[in-house]
Amino acid sequence: MKILVTGAAGFIGSKLMFSLAGRGDEVVGIDNLNDYYDVRLKQGRIAEFCTGERKRFLKMDIADKEALDALFDAEGFDAVVNLAAQAGVRYSITNPYAYLQSNLVGFLNILEACRNHPVKHLVFASSSSVYGLNAKVPYSEDDKVDNPVSLYAASKKSNELMAHAYAKLYGLPCTGLRFFTVYGPWGRPDMAPMLFASAITRGEPIKVFNGGDMIRDFTYIDDIVEGTVRTLDHVPIGAECPNNVPYRIYNIGCSHPVKLMDFISEIEQAVGRPAEKVFLPMQAGDVYQTNADTTHLEQEVGYKPHVRLHEGIAAFIDWYKSDKNPLK
Repeated sequence: MKILVTGAAGFIGSKLMFSLAGRGDEVVGIDNLNDYYDVRLKQGRIAEFCTGERKRFLKMDIADKEALDALFDAEGFDAVVNLAAQAGVRYSITNPYAYLQSNLVGFLNILEACRNHPVKHLVFASSSSVYGLNAKVPYSEDDKVDNPVSLYAASKKSNELMAHAYAKLYGLPCTGLRFFTVYGPWGRPDMAPMLFASAITRGEPIKVFNGGDMIRDFTYIDDIVEGTVRTLDHVPIGAECPNNVPYRIYNIGCSHPVKLMDFISEIEQAVGRPAEKVFLPMQAGDVYQTNADTTHLEQEVGYKPHVRLHEGIAAFIDWYKSDKNPLK
């Protein structure tokens, strides 16, 4: 297949490009390389995962409709994986307009391009943050997601609604993946694993929110990529979906939530020194617990995460200490 991956310089996108090309697909990756976090990390991912045989990378913004349409005209994609988005729950509190352009305007451009240049399947990134104030755990795709606690979460819920409308109106097969907390080598520097590793290594204090009383469904990057590839190959068929709309939503996580303090302990052990902890209250936009019920993805797609936290943290810290880490 010929596949477009947006957000290709991102944590998941870069590894996904590498995996798809490795199995024989022709992959084009695009990313606007914004400076939300250190661009050196994005450039390092491109060099490591996004160039070479069966892989091409182009700098492009999905909010640029003309450039995106020209790309679709020229390439004739069979499938699209849209991972491009302005990320970050806390960042959405202080920079709300960044989310409008990328997560709403950009996603509409992707939907229009897929409609006008018919693709066989659009897989797009949603987020566990859509569950918001949902107190029931584990989170199920059947739960209501009407109470977002951040603009980021609201934008991801909007993506799900927009994709459903296009699936219904134009028969565009769409699958949304509600990603839970992802970690591993080449991870984002604004997320807890990298922040903790950096601070502990330097002997600096780490910020621990809600007094450390938080639970997260940490999932290793390789498991996430495998699940995304399996989902891409599993095209929804209208006759098999609710209301005959070729549209599916899946949780993709580990289903074994970990206490934040236990996660920190694993990093301390891998780094080889204890962390100095500064305990703070819950941040605006955060939730106490994330826990994925991945039953549907397991039964329908064959997804099964296999990397244990201890193994994953060890691999992450090995990379973090290595010369491959451009932020070392």
